[in-house]
Amino acid sequence: MRIASLLPSGTEILCALGALPELVGRSHECDYPAEVRELPSLTRTRLDASGSSVRVDSDVRRLIEQALAIYEVDLDALAAARPEVVVTQDLCDVCAVSLGDVCRATERVLGSNVAIVSLRPERLSAIWDDVRHVARAVGRPNEGNALAHGLEERVAELARKVPARLRRPKVLSIEWLSPVMIGGLWMPELIELSGGTSLVTAPAERAPTLAPAELSRLDPDVVLVKPCGFALEHTLGELALVAEALPWSSWRAAREGRVFVADGNAFFNRSGPRIVESLEILAACLHPLVFPELREKHAGSARRLTRELEAVPI
Repeated sequence: MRIASLLPSGTEILCALGALPELVGRSHECDYPAEVRELPSLTRTRLDASGSSVRVDSDVRRLIEQALAIYEVDLDALAAARPEVVVTQDLCDVCAVSLGDVCRATERVLGSNVAIVSLRPERLSAIWDDVRHVARAVGRPNEGNALAHGLEERVAELARKVPARLRRPKVLSIEWLSPVMIGGLWMPELIELSGGTSLVTAPAERAPTLAPAELSRLDPDVVLVKPCGFALEHTLGELALVAEALPWSSWRAAREGRVFVADGNAFFNRSGPRIVESLEILAACLHPLVFPELREKHAGSARRLTRELEAVPI
């Protein structure tokens, strides 16, 4: 079977299922596991994701105003890859090629004999369902059931380790810094499972944008900053923006050094198998004394910010 994945989380699911040898193409953003980088890229972007938060937001708004797609399918590369199954998504047009564009591209280049597998996860349970859905589509249903069950069990095991009488801090997750957007979809579930209480959003809600006055009315115990699509080093290069965008002088979390910066590209915003590692990172940030082994395991994936904006180990 010839499989193409136009979604980083889809690629990670396929590889976890053992389907890497059958992959014939990927999106320009698919980078894990490292072996997939050798595959031909079937998509491209009009967006320079290496820019600052302000610049990326401005470019996205400009493209939308001009009615231009942020991403597009490379028709020549798609024709050369000749996939029989294409994994994509219809959750967010700012995150990957839209489902409509994928369908039009495959119909134009490959005809109607291509299976389109579209993912739309909004909660953790939907991520497990997507694993099974992808597995069935590529002829690996048993592997899919085993993988999904294993991920669910790892999540449940971590949740069981959170002491029942432990104080649950109020947690605010930041999805974007300019403007400030609050993490939604599965993030509230991750916060609750790791022993916290989610502020602002409930499970499956889309990420809302909050004005400075609205942020000032909040007083979180813990803040997790993990901009969508940004690696840890990228966000660490914008620490001045963190203090500017957030009520740094008034929030207790900032005064007490309970603001964390994490890799929002590899973790948290990818609805694939590494969502469990995301939960582990969050648990290590919220309750470092309860989860010392997770602090050590994920030392390179997150940093704690001091009141003076110094990035130190979690």
